[in-house]
Amino acid sequence: MSDTNQQELHTSRSPSGSSLHYGWVIVSVGFLIIFACLGLARYAYTMLIPSMQSGLQLSYDKMGFIGTANFCGYLLSVVFAPSLIKRFKPRLVIAGGLFIITISIYGMSISYGFMSPLLLYFMVGMGSGFANIPTFTLISYWFCSDKRGKAAGILVGGMGAAIVLVGILVPLLNKNFGADGWRVGWQMLSAFCFIIMLVAVWLVRNQPSDIGLKPLGQLPVVVGEQLVPRERKGDGRILVHLGLLYMAFGATFMVYGTFIVTTLVKEYGLTEYSAGIYWSWIGFFSLFSGLVFGGLSDSLGRKYGLALAFTVQSCAYLLAGLGLDSGWMILSVILFGSAVFSIPAIMAASVGEYLGVHRAASSFATVTIFFAAGQTVGPSIAGMIGKSTGSFTGAYLLAALITGSAVLFALFLPRPTANASAT
Repeated sequence: MSDTNQQELHTSRSPSGSSLHYGWVIVSVGFLIIFACLGLARYAYTMLIPSMQSGLQLSYDKMGFIGTANFCGYLLSVVFAPSLIKRFKPRLVIAGGLFIITISIYGMSISYGFMSPLLLYFMVGMGSGFANIPTFTLISYWFCSDKRGKAAGILVGGMGAAIVLVGILVPLLNKNFGADGWRVGWQMLSAFCFIIMLVAVWLVRNQPSDIGLKPLGQLPVVVGEQLVPRERKGDGRILVHLGLLYMAFGATFMVYGTFIVTTLVKEYGLTEYSAGIYWSWIGFFSLFSGLVFGGLSDSLGRKYGLALAFTVQSCAYLLAGLGLDSGWMILSVILFGSAVFSIPAIMAASVGEYLGVHRAASSFATVTIFFAAGQTVGPSIAGMIGKSTGSFTGAYLLAALITGSAVLFALFLPRPTANASAT
């Protein structure tokens, strides 16, 4: 068989002949899934901490431990996600994850004390992992290497949209419902997640071949490589390298993401409404973070995209940690939002490029274990620093040190092999 016959170019048309490839429908639904499973389920907690802390009468460190419980659940879920995806396919696993989130978030709204929200938020974390991992895996199935960064960048914008929503919604609920505002907030978020679960069940397709399509993109695929994925020498080292970078991201961004609203309210004297506006700015700028940095990584290479994103994040953490006036905090918020979701987008593109499409689910789950471990430790340490010093500036400075080191570590990533990046 000739080389020409061994290669296929990916079509960009749907079965009906429409110029819109169904991959963009997958990205659009994925945007909503990430909006629910990571945006609402995780980042709403940041806005709800002040009112929850008051309503439940809990200390900083206990609120930090509740956040950590979420990450522990997430860590547990990513261990089992690859086998579940292999057995039940992404669509069903996503639906199951969103169902767990819907029920558990509603439970948060009627919880009391410490152990009840701790256990329920642990379950929310599990649901988040079960919905998140297969959603990002779909990008490697539906898009070729030349479009994965951009597609993943659009997908992670769902987190930014959720931040904008909760930044505006939560203060309004607290104003209208008083002490019960945070409970009403969790109930509304539960309703959103339920609706998105129904949309996912309706529109998600596991892979292009299910509807007679091929992945969207211009790069050829060597059929033999696609059907018989092979583990290459050095793959384990690549996974660890990517995993450590993802751990650095996980250990730092949730320190800022969990406690920045509390910092603005408690340390800078902002009202909850004003702090919510700051949080909404983060969400607004983060809408473009994955798309911009994901697109840059498509053209510049993954390692340079990662290094640039970590550089911007380091500046944001440094400004927050220096204890400067509120004007500098505005710049910190803008920088953080501009790069915050770039790392997940680039990482989702990287695993398919370095390890191959057929190992994308297991590879992304592996690096996400590193990420989950990092984000499990980060908020707990920050909470303890906040309790012992009465300020989170030390935690932000530590985050800047970690991401600064990650800039250098990213530059030592090798180039992906031709066979891996083509599949």
